[in-house]
Amino acid sequence: MSWNDIADAMFGGLPFYGEILGLVSNSVWAGAALGLVGGLIGVFVMQRDMAFAVHGISELSFAGAAAALLVGWDVVTGSIVGSLIAAALIGVLGAKARDRNSIIGVLMPFGLGLGILFLSLYDGRSANRFSLLTGQIVSVQTGQLGWLIGIGVLVLLALLLIWRPLRFDSLDPQSAAARGVPTTAVSLAFMLLLGLIVAVAVHIIGALLVMALLVTPAAAAMRVAAGPLSVPLLSALFGFVSAVGGILLAIMGTLPVSPYITTISFVIYLVCRGIGARRDRVTREAVTARA
Repeated sequence: MSWNDIADAMFGGLPFYGEILGLVSNSVWAGAALGLVGGLIGVFVMQRDMAFAVHGISELSFAGAAAALLVGWDVVTGSIVGSLIAAALIGVLGAKARDRNSIIGVLMPFGLGLGILFLSLYDGRSANRFSLLTGQIVSVQTGQLGWLIGIGVLVLLALLLIWRPLRFDSLDPQSAAARGVPTTAVSLAFMLLLGLIVAVAVHIIGALLVMALLVTPAAAAMRVAAGPLSVPLLSALFGFVSAVGGILLAIMGTLPVSPYITTISFVIYLVCRGIGARRDRVTREAVTARA
């Protein structure tokens, strides 16, 4: 492949950018909803040390979507069913961190294996198979947009309703249980909400890279902020910029959307990590100087 081929793959669509943007407006709206809600829920994923769970849920979500694709059902529905099954299993069987990691480790290869089996049996367009793994700009159809945004709004509203007990349980589960917080119910509810938003992420960025929108923005926000309001707001902003920015860049060429989203998300993390490291160094120097 020559440099001209690479340039064409990345920027070949620039002369028709406006027309292409109109064709992928569904993905832009869905990406915006995913970025905002994914950034918010990602804060609790980080606080509860459940980044591994995101990947585990995505594998069964992929298997559910692949099964739906094979039998001709709605792919979003299949993805949601797979995600909720995985989330419920992790939430019920993995109450303790050690048990949770074991359950996730068992579910991940099982879900991925099932998904690969279903895709191997599918004789339709190869682009449909590829989009489930790495995402595609045009993967969100008009009929699916309402479902995806509706799921995002539902997760957001439910997250706001359980925000205080969930935050208490995430930061200090022992004290939360002692204060009468129904930690088991809160944990299960959180897992189900996480399963729903993972199902949305599979259709935007693919099953293999969902952590770029559900983990990285929150990890970046925690490097530069610590407040109970500033961290979620920054995480939601970073998720929104990564998702929408990645889609807007991807339509300039013919490459999948996922490399753009993951790159923007990673760059934001590196910048925030650098800012955080510099701030910590300045703080240490100030403390040393006063001493």
